[in-house]
Amino acid sequence: MSRGWVVVWQHHNEMLSGLLNTLWISVLAAIASLILGAGLAMLLMSRRRPIVRIATTFVDAMRCVPFLLLAYIVYYGLPSLGLTLDNWSAGLSSLILYNTGYMAELLVAAWRSLPVETIEAAHAFGFHGFGVFRRIILPPVLLNAAPMIGNQVIQIVKDSAFLTIIAVTELTHAAASIQSTYYVPFAAFVAAVLLYWVLCLGVEQLVGFTDAVAERRR
Repeated sequence: MSRGWVVVWQHHNEMLSGLLNTLWISVLAAIASLILGAGLAMLLMSRRRPIVRIATTFVDAMRCVPFLLLAYIVYYGLPSLGLTLDNWSAGLSSLILYNTGYMAELLVAAWRSLPVETIEAAHAFGFHGFGVFRRIILPPVLLNAAPMIGNQVIQIVKDSAFLTIIAVTELTHAAASIQSTYYVPFAAFVAAVLLYWVLCLGVEQLVGFTDAVAERRR
């Protein structure tokens, strides 16, 4: 077992590179899916039934399709339709598509909990359409939904491990590479687990800070 840890330490640069790639792709996916989720939340809350049905269909599809299968479809299936993505772009696109639906659902739940009087007051002061959403609805929705968004970001970090199947050089891929070369499965994968844990603790700290801000605003 001690040999395993020595090997992992000797290849710590490879592990750190995988960690940074995991962090980078997770941050990009979280930001993009949150922005797109906000737009999708507007469609879900629309008064036009056809728009709501289309948005709901997308959300249901993302909630029902396993992420691993979606990644396969984006990377291996889309080229048959004339759209070819490299493994990194395919992995990022898969994470964004998959989590946009979840982010939209989280924001809609927080939106529905807002007092109706707040929106009515905004209309009385002349805010309408996207202006109401951007200035009046979105800020408290984001603060109220922060713990749930944090949980979803942690899920994004964990889902990124599946991208090793399309050769994205993230943390799990780095650990698997070390393990397959030197056959030190325990040390390699435990080291990866610890690094994932550090990432998730960072997300939890950020959520705690956001909660403190939200409490001061209440």
